[in-house]
Amino acid sequence: MRTFIAVELAPELKAALEALIGNVGKKAADIAWVKPEAMHLTLKFLGDIPEDRVGSVKAVLEKLAGTRRPFHMNLKGTGTFPSGGGTRARVLWAGIAEDPELMDLQAVLEKELVQAGFPREDRDFHPHLTLGRVKSPRGLEPVLRALERHREADLGGMMVDRLTFFQSVLGPSGPEHKVLAETALA
Repeated sequence: MRTFIAVELAPELKAALEALIGNVGKKAADIAWVKPEAMHLTLKFLGDIPEDRVGSVKAVLEKLAGTRRPFHMNLKGTGTFPSGGGTRARVLWAGIAEDPELMDLQAVLEKELVQAGFPREDRDFHPHLTLGRVKSPRGLEPVLRALERHREADLGGMMVDRLTFFQSVLGPSGPEHKVLAETALA
């Protein structure tokens, strides 16, 4: 089963990001936009794991959540991967303001999962929310110009008070995310 651990976004943030997507030209380009119900901040992508490993992931989350207090997370700015990508852009994103609590939470989660036998992530953690994936450069330039206007924008905030363990089921209309476990922070 394909799985990941994430921070589920508050409904008002999902609505704000949906409005942002509408403002930057949702229908004008060849971009697969993320549906609001699928928006989340991925802390750790586990990939395909055997069903018998679900319990060990839940145990890691319970252990970690018991040592963490809720904290505020702010969304700030927009950009692309690769950065400054122009027509090479493949992913359009909204950023997360620098937050030592978020970075520490992710680092400890990574460490605990490695100790539980899961592979370490090869790349550094760069917190962001994927807004869309570019399918072709058709109509991309106006979207990139509009996105640039939000490069430093405050996009809202929320309290992070739980971690969610998801299964991602790929279907013809995109991935569907099923909650396997939700763990409240202490």
